[in-house]
Amino acid sequence: MTARIAGSSRTPSDLTRRTALALLGAGAAGAVAAPAWGVDGRRPATMSSPRLTPWDRQVLAKVDVGNALDHLHHLTERIGQRYSGTPAEGRAARYLAGVLDDYGYDVETPSFAVPDRYLGEIRSPALDDTLCWGVGAASAGAMDAQVSGPLLVAPSADPRDLPADLGGAVVLRAIDVADESLTTFAQVAQERGAGALIWTRIDGIAPRQSSTFVPALVAGATPVTIPVVGVGQVQKHALLASAAAGPVTLDVTTTHHRSLTSSNVIGTRRGTGMPGRVRPKVMVCAHYDSVIGAKGANDDGSGTVLTLELARALRRVPVEADLQFALWGSEEVGLVGSRNYVASLDDDARAGIRGVFNNDMVGTSWDPAERYWVLSYDGQPNVVNAEVLAAGRRLGYDARMSDVTQRGSSDHQSFQEVGVPSGNFTWRAAESPALLEPPYHSSDDTIARNISPERLAVSIEIIGCATFALARG
Repeated sequence: MTARIAGSSRTPSDLTRRTALALLGAGAAGAVAAPAWGVDGRRPATMSSPRLTPWDRQVLAKVDVGNALDHLHHLTERIGQRYSGTPAEGRAARYLAGVLDDYGYDVETPSFAVPDRYLGEIRSPALDDTLCWGVGAASAGAMDAQVSGPLLVAPSADPRDLPADLGGAVVLRAIDVADESLTTFAQVAQERGAGALIWTRIDGIAPRQSSTFVPALVAGATPVTIPVVGVGQVQKHALLASAAAGPVTLDVTTTHHRSLTSSNVIGTRRGTGMPGRVRPKVMVCAHYDSVIGAKGANDDGSGTVLTLELARALRRVPVEADLQFALWGSEEVGLVGSRNYVASLDDDARAGIRGVFNNDMVGTSWDPAERYWVLSYDGQPNVVNAEVLAAGRRLGYDARMSDVTQRGSSDHQSFQEVGVPSGNFTWRAAESPALLEPPYHSSDDTIARNISPERLAVSIEIIGCATFALARG
């Protein structure tokens, strides 16, 4: 069978970003149906029919991308931005732990301290609420504050061009060059009665978009006592469009998050290895945190829900090795969660890990992301990427997959740095794994704008088959 939308004759080529947006706009996350091509059916965009082992069929008969999409909706639409150490990241951790516990895993949630965070939020009925409106907040500006005022777009880079009496306006400065003086502008805006200042970055070089950020005020003789927040490129243009359409009132809040911890969520099931012998361990993992100003649907909600769905599908299949499904906190601020985990292992425990399948950005709907990249921190083949390449060949995806390619910058690096076989798996542009989709680290990284159910389903199948093969013994 070819992939289809339930109740429709649509084929894979019809399952576009616009289709997903329309279906999600109807209300239900589950309205985006799981692609249905059958265990032995030919997958979309493959060069050949699958050549499956009996063990592959066991996995493929159990996985259902619809479950993954339901989890993704909860993480991105109900919880939203999941920045390191914040209450929202904590809510996500509790949700993930509850899911793994329901699936029958022994669940641990080791925590670790992270620095204070300075964040904010922008709200208005006039804004596109499908985007994320989390923002960074300057720590030297007003914190734990709430301001409401009319949006005013600054006419130029010269703060002297601002109106003499801003009357509590929320001033937006869409900067022209990277070295415009934020501090001087904020001081003048404050003196003229601004309620808050929204600062920006210049637009990224396509296809990249500049991300939401924490502005930095320079300490000086005139302290800044109004909120100063930083927005990303998509947020900036949405604000400019709203201002152009007519008067807009914004609510701006800032929060200093103190005494923070982040945590990993790790579910384990025992293998069937011989009693009295140390069983090897096979891990499937992803990070569940997001950057400021992003719901993180693809980065890395997609890898997170892949991990959850394989935990469900593989919870009862007989394997020799222990299976461990891990969701890392605080990856976006330096691989902190996975590095804490690796540091907690002694030499014997590290040696006992047969392999780690890390999944980061496995479901983008960006059209140029046609290649499934097999990434290794040291660039060398190992048992993990060998199993993934073999599973891809059996499923007919040879032509869509890269050779083993050197690249870090995700949690596989934490393991490979200490000699544990690991790999990172992701959909990106065919030319290079450095070519990421426009919604990367952006407020439009949402299910509707940046998730392909087909690519997510293929990722689940490849990693599921490879994991089962490595864990069987």
